[in-house]
Amino acid sequence: SGGVGTAAIQLCKTVENVTIFGTASASKHDSLKESGVAHPIDYRTMDYAEEVRKISPKGVDIVLDPLGGSDTSKAFNLLKPMGKLITYGVANLLTGQKKNFMAMAKTWWNQFSITALQLLHQNKAVCGYHLGYMDEEVELLTSVVTKLVNLYSQGKIKPKIDSVWPFDQVAEAMKQMQEKKNVGKVILVPEAPKEESKKAEN
Repeated sequence: SGGVGTAAIQLCKTVENVTIFGTASASKHDSLKESGVAHPIDYRTMDYAEEVRKISPKGVDIVLDPLGGSDTSKAFNLLKPMGKLITYGVANLLTGQKKNFMAMAKTWWNQFSITALQLLHQNKAVCGYHLGYMDEEVELLTSVVTKLVNLYSQGKIKPKIDSVWPFDQVAEAMKQMQEKKNVGKVILVPEAPKEESKKAEN
């Protein structure tokens, strides 16, 4: 239900016949359903892998994994044959406002590892994505941005903004994300938005 998740939901909706599963705390399920998630799952009280298997016994075609650690193994095991796991983060390393080095070490130790032979036998794919290492891929990035701008112009995607914070409230903005209260992007701006502009937007 964060910025990347809401963007992924919107992009999935641009493809025909896609069923979306999404993990989030129960308080965000209504918002997820409104945005197009067919099956929201409360990861805090349920085993999301079991819940997905109840609805789709054979698994799923694509898993987006922002968590890392043992969750990447769960995600891989949820794939159907010829399915694809896209791992793009290690949110499990972030354990709250204070760093818990034991939890971080455990997540790192449990990081998913697989050989090419295992991939071949299971007929599955694993992809990594890190935008920070694609700075030289100008043609690829230009192509992707052009497609996104076209989708935006057609009204098919629109960034979802959870809240806007001035720079002097950066700690509160970070707390909003760390406590997973946001639905959409948390935005920082140089100064607080004027009340008049807020009312105009509403």
